[in-house]
Amino acid sequence: MPLELNAAEPGFAARFDALVKAKRDAEADVGATVAAIIADVRARGDAVLHELNQKFDRVDSARLGLRITTAEMEKAAAEVDARTMEALETAASRIRDFHLRQMPQDELYTDVAGVTLGHRWTPLDAVGLYVPGGKAAYPSSVLMNAIPAQVAGVRRIVVCVPTPDGHLNPLLMAAFRLLGLGEVYRTGGAQAVAAMAYGTESIAAVDKITGPGRDYVATAKRQVFGQVGIDNPAGPSEILVVSDNKNDPAWIAADLLSQAEHDEVAQAVLITDDAAFAKAVGEAVREQLSSMPRGNIAAASWERFGALITVKTLADAPALVDRLAPEHLELAIDDPQAMADRVRHAGAIFLGRLTPEAIGDYVAGPNHVLPTAGAARFASGLNLLDFMKRTTIVGCDAAALRRIGPAAVALAEAEGLPAHARSVAIRLGA
Repeated sequence: MPLELNAAEPGFAARFDALVKAKRDAEADVGATVAAIIADVRARGDAVLHELNQKFDRVDSARLGLRITTAEMEKAAAEVDARTMEALETAASRIRDFHLRQMPQDELYTDVAGVTLGHRWTPLDAVGLYVPGGKAAYPSSVLMNAIPAQVAGVRRIVVCVPTPDGHLNPLLMAAFRLLGLGEVYRTGGAQAVAAMAYGTESIAAVDKITGPGRDYVATAKRQVFGQVGIDNPAGPSEILVVSDNKNDPAWIAADLLSQAEHDEVAQAVLITDDAAFAKAVGEAVREQLSSMPRGNIAAASWERFGALITVKTLADAPALVDRLAPEHLELAIDDPQAMADRVRHAGAIFLGRLTPEAIGDYVAGPNHVLPTAGAARFASGLNLLDFMKRTTIVGCDAAALRRIGPAAVALAEAEGLPAHARSVAIRLGA
């Protein structure tokens, strides 16, 4: 049964605290195995990718070649129907437009001391995108990861995707072709992450790796961090819906299940000010589960990690939202903007009764790669700046150095770094 909480009942604070702190995705103890794979890839390169492709995906990449050709992609993509292609194009256009608006501006100015100061933004040279190709294959994630990199001006985008039994997922191939992604390799797992981080004979190293993946991939990304940059490793999906009783319970149930169907350890939570409405939503969830194609997955998520929370007034909801810091927050209430203004911690906020979270997964425009497991307290969703870096600029003429140099000398001497002090003082004639 999903957790049922009522803020008016004794023990609510402790039970809610347990909900906040509950660990949903126990990390597999794969650190040593992943480290060995990474070391092997660094030592033997392509040979390891071929061996593991054969072992795990039953693919003879030594014969086929690691790189998927344009012709192969086009052949697979041709299987995608026109309606789906049009939807991909719509999504790509909206995602591109939203991220174009995030473009930062360079600045260069002279301050009151006469010092030239500023900063400039430059794109990363090369980015690696990991794309799951087995149990989960989501072309929407290709768009969400690759388009910001393209908008930022990244020169080279590398894609690694597993191809179980040699199958090229048509939707993924269509997304690659739509975006003009030509450097795509048939390899997955920790070995793909290692190949992108350190390079092999066929795959030149990149500067940053993004994209979703479970135990082995997430662990590998953490282990190569420092050699390359990485995005925030994503945990299980989650949704928190704040709703009054003016909504159709079936709508809210569908929203909760839209995330529960992702994974057995996903989480769906409702906060409402009406206990009868919470009960009606719970009943609607059970009814919809009986006919869902992924009902077994969604049911496991709902039964183990779902929650129905009743509060005295919805004015109490923002404090609970901030404690949970959800990946997705739906505000299905009369004045959603007013409540959104009171929320500090959420990966993405969906305003009003007609904005289901699923619209953000595909075609709204903002990125759907969002912080999970409470990371919204300190992290943001994937965005344009993840594919750029800022360089600061400083310039002094003689007058400016005379104005600020003595303070630098004093601080360097106070820190016991005489060479630092001398490098400034010698220019001041001291």
